[in-house]
Amino acid sequence: MKQLINIQSELKAPKSQFNSFGKYNYRNAEDILEAVKPLLLKYECTLILSDCVQTSGSILYVEATAKLSHHDESVIVTAQAGIDPNRKGMDIAQAFGASSSYARKYALSGLFLLDDSKDADATNTHGKDDLTDYKSKLILKCQDITDAMKRASAQRSINDASAMADLIKIEKRINELTNQKD
Repeated sequence: MKQLINIQSELKAPKSQFNSFGKYNYRNAEDILEAVKPLLLKYECTLILSDCVQTSGSILYVEATAKLSHHDESVIVTAQAGIDPNRKGMDIAQAFGASSSYARKYALSGLFLLDDSKDADATNTHGKDDLTDYKSKLILKCQDITDAMKRASAQRSINDASAMADLIKIEKRINELTNQKD
């Protein structure tokens, strides 16, 4: 299906979500759907997502199906995700919903060839790269601080920070300093 090839080559679904525990960026099913909608319109395709709860022995899982259609042609991709109905902190509906979202994300990723980078566990630097990137971003933001002493102090604080929580506090202070009227 030519339309699928075009969508696969044009689709950009950035990893705009952030996992603060694992310190990595990721994309969810909603990010993929938001990015693909204009391309579906452009190439006159429809995308249907559906779920089916199944069991394998005593394992309960959701099988998600992503079906891309153009006129009478279609391509179908499926993905599965286990369901833990006793997952701590979730009621039964939330456990099923989380598994559905996960399976849909992987069905969409397979359909649109979004699995082009290593997974978060393989590339997890435990926040070191994110910390460095965030520091760089804040150093640039410091340029907007008009008081040279305060700017130098903020830059020292950024360089000395060793945790994301510290950088978040520093960013709030920078925002306060740059929004003040002289």
